[in-house]
Amino acid sequence: MIEPGIFYPSHLTGTELDVFLAMGWYRMGQGIFTTHGIVQQEQLFRVFWLRYNLQQLAPQKKSTKKIIDSCSNFHVGIKPLNVTKEVEDLYDLYKTGIQFEAASSVRQWLYEATDSNVFHTYMIEIREGGQLIAVGIFDKGKKSIAGIMNFYNPAYKKCSLGKYLMLLKIKYAQEKKIQWYYPGYIVSGYPKFDYKLFVDKLAAEIFIPEANSWQLYDQALVNQLSRR
Repeated sequence: MIEPGIFYPSHLTGTELDVFLAMGWYRMGQGIFTTHGIVQQEQLFRVFWLRYNLQQLAPQKKSTKKIIDSCSNFHVGIKPLNVTKEVEDLYDLYKTGIQFEAASSVRQWLYEATDSNVFHTYMIEIREGGQLIAVGIFDKGKKSIAGIMNFYNPAYKKCSLGKYLMLLKIKYAQEKKIQWYYPGYIVSGYPKFDYKLFVDKLAAEIFIPEANSWQLYDQALVNQLSRR
């Protein structure tokens, strides 16, 4: 079983990022880390890293199409990461509508105390009438992408912009012939993170550190491993 840890690379290629992600490691600031549990409300919960095999995704569900249709009038752009004042202002606005502790700024979350970025990072901008209403940030490897941040104007909460950003990341990866999408982890017994499974549970895989391998998502298996 892989022990929890963190590594700060001085250089990271797309292929190297693919390898880390495939081993159940994930970005934190300018480091790569892995863990098997998090503490929420003074209680320890088991976590499972999640990924989607984009070659196995089923056709879009009715609920997915509804999200896409509701956002069809917005303008979407994808470009290399550029953390501007406009982006930070949107993040500050986003924090007024959430009930959990978040990083002080986008730059602090991504860069920590440095000015350089070892990752190949891109951002999705969603605008309405020129106004920035949502941003999704992801790292690109050679055969995978990792979703890092999603935030949006709380006034658009009913549009499910967080899920829409996930779908846009998947669309980008598919257009680039990328196989894997890593959206982070789910937490056993803590459903706040279960939204990451909305895309297609049948194409979702979870990392099992006891076996050092990925297996198809199975709630019974999650429950079994969480009791150990």
